[in-house]
Amino acid sequence: MVADSIATTERERRLTSAPDIPIHERMASIAGPAVLDVQNFSAYYGQFRALDGVSLQIPDRQITALIGPSGCGKSTLLRCMNRMNDLVDGFHCEGRLTYHGQDLYDKKVDVVEVRRRVGMVFQKPNPFPKSIYENIAFGPKVNGIKGNMDEIVEHALRQAALWDDVKDKLKQSGLALSGGQQQRLCIARALAVQPDVILMDEPCSALDPIATLKIEDLMKDLAKVYTIVIVTHNMQQAARVADYTAFLMMREDRAGELVEFRDTDSLFTAPKDKRTEDYITGRFG
Repeated sequence: MVADSIATTERERRLTSAPDIPIHERMASIAGPAVLDVQNFSAYYGQFRALDGVSLQIPDRQITALIGPSGCGKSTLLRCMNRMNDLVDGFHCEGRLTYHGQDLYDKKVDVVEVRRRVGMVFQKPNPFPKSIYENIAFGPKVNGIKGNMDEIVEHALRQAALWDDVKDKLKQSGLALSGGQQQRLCIARALAVQPDVILMDEPCSALDPIATLKIEDLMKDLAKVYTIVIVTHNMQQAARVADYTAFLMMREDRAGELVEFRDTDSLFTAPKDKRTEDYITGRFG
């Protein structure tokens, strides 16, 4: 029993200890311009440090996946990218997080405009208790987007690969759709306000395998036009859809840190950091 305890402690120490590999070898240089640039970014909830010194760049019109065990700060980082964490009491941050060179946390920044340009799709589908049509039209109306509303609604639904399913029942409640259709409705709702970036927080975790594959195919199509950042616990999903992958983990002080950020093929087939290899091969997490 004592020997097992010592072995377990030593194994955990190896998994959480800092590597000998220089950080520049574990962090990729992206191809093309960065839409979001995170530099030495730390996030706090009150006195608790949820993220410590994260630095990475989100490339334009690519899919970037954030993976790692529960509690490592993936969703915190994602929500910082459109300032959703501002709504949490006690939240504050340090470092820089820029969008096309503009500091998102500058006091002069319009938070509503940030959230229009950087949209969010949540883990559980959350349609408004309104018709399918009104679910899509609500955002453009609130944001004062000009144009033919019928065309805006149809375009967003077509982009989300939902138009053929709902074109004859636009007046029906969005809550009457299946789970996978509801999630595509929420994606269409985000697209209707003409964003630049789409953040997705485990968008397939509540869906069956068939609905999951439809969302994954949709993400690949959307990445031709939009920049996408996805949080997922499903490493196979990250390997299937992401161009770049960032692996985060929680230190002994419970702060999340970025361990490795590289193109997805390299990270999964030849990780530079032993902790990444141990996680993706199921040795911990």
